[in-house]
Amino acid sequence: MNQLIETMEQRLFGQKLNIRLLVTAMLAGGHVLLEGVPGLGKTRMARTLAELSGGEYRRIQFTPDLMPGDITGSVIYHMQDHSFTTIKGPIFANVLLADEINRSGPKTQAALLEAMEERQVTIQGNTYKLPDPFFVVATQNPVEYEGTYPLPEAQLDRFMFKLVLDYPGEEAEVEILRRHVPFRQEQEQTIQAILTPERIAELQRQLVNVVVEESLYAYIATLIRKTRESKRVQLGASPRAGIAVLMASKAWALLEGRTYVTPDDIKLVARPALRHRLLLTPQAELEGGTSDQIIQETLGSIPVPR
Repeated sequence: MNQLIETMEQRLFGQKLNIRLLVTAMLAGGHVLLEGVPGLGKTRMARTLAELSGGEYRRIQFTPDLMPGDITGSVIYHMQDHSFTTIKGPIFANVLLADEINRSGPKTQAALLEAMEERQVTIQGNTYKLPDPFFVVATQNPVEYEGTYPLPEAQLDRFMFKLVLDYPGEEAEVEILRRHVPFRQEQEQTIQAILTPERIAELQRQLVNVVVEESLYAYIATLIRKTRESKRVQLGASPRAGIAVLMASKAWALLEGRTYVTPDDIKLVARPALRHRLLLTPQAELEGGTSDQIIQETLGSIPVPR
């Protein structure tokens, strides 16, 4: 997994933490929402991860006219022999890129709900299991709102992490320009897969062996409950958010070469795991408050287990 991260860092500059968190979410069995202005490499990040992980990769460009059947699949009737054939959609992949997910309407967005939570898809009353592992990376643009449909809370809660991509530093931007390869030449450069879907599934099962002290369970539960008690938060984190923090901290510890979780692991994954799950009050938003600030203040108010 660390070799995977190092290879991604050689192709994507200025996003070291986000790359590591992206791989952490995949290892933890979660899904990721990437948010950033155009041109920061969101699509490239997802495609590089898919190529290096050796799994089947599909990309869906979300548009206003996209229908649920375009994602999950449909049933076709053959008049010649009066039979039906199920055509599976692009969702049947190990890594699915939902590009500009907020461009489609709620009905189409809802087609992902069952897949992301239950790892299965229902087509015309028949249920089909999705490949293992199954990892969704969705992207959205935070500055262009015309013709978009904000993701509902139920959809956001399905994502383990929301990663915010920012502009790279000066050195990273110079390196991007220096290493730029024209698209045709880039296509000719083949990327050798480092992992296989079977190996990733095996690594995911190793999370069971990562030890979490009893005091850390209480630490995570207190963090989640405190978000609900804040007067600046209209909707706090759900129990699913607590599970996301737990599994992400286990995966982060495993990537660090440890078989136990520390409070620092929990602190590190708390912001990407909770920032999209908190709904602030209108007053807090008018005062310029953000979810990240509230999470940081909440972490500072909780005694750290020793």
